[in-house]
Amino acid sequence: VVPQDCSLFHDTVFNNILYGRLDATEEEVIAAAKLAEIHDTIMDFPKGYQTLVGERGLKLSGGERQRIGIARCILKNPELVLFDEATSALDSATEQNILKGFEQLTASRTSLIVAHRLSTVMNCDTICVLDEGKIAEKGSHKELMNIENGK
Repeated sequence: VVPQDCSLFHDTVFNNILYGRLDATEEEVIAAAKLAEIHDTIMDFPKGYQTLVGERGLKLSGGERQRIGIARCILKNPELVLFDEATSALDSATEQNILKGFEQLTASRTSLIVAHRLSTVMNCDTICVLDEGKIAEKGSHKELMNIENGK
């Protein structure tokens, strides 16, 4: 699960990513950070991966916390992936780069992506459009775009 507001621990950036899979190697942690588009940002921190994130990650921006949460999920490599507004605090360019990593992470597994941005879900196999808590429309992006007077 990658929520909109990721839970981080008062520990280093490295250990917050490592929490996804405690037996991971340093190389695997860095590879996950690269796929989550956070590696370069981490390298700009005063102590790199050994920088303390503060209580609940308060020393980081919302987008940085989200990308660390995404890196943690990539490292864990779960059978089921749930992204709950996981890219809501990111700019469009960063989101697009991360979505490329999502393709690798979500391939051959069940993935649920909760999002308000169309760009986040347009490559999904099936999109469910909710209206007042009920499924109003369901289909691929192309199918939904062809619905006359669609949501």
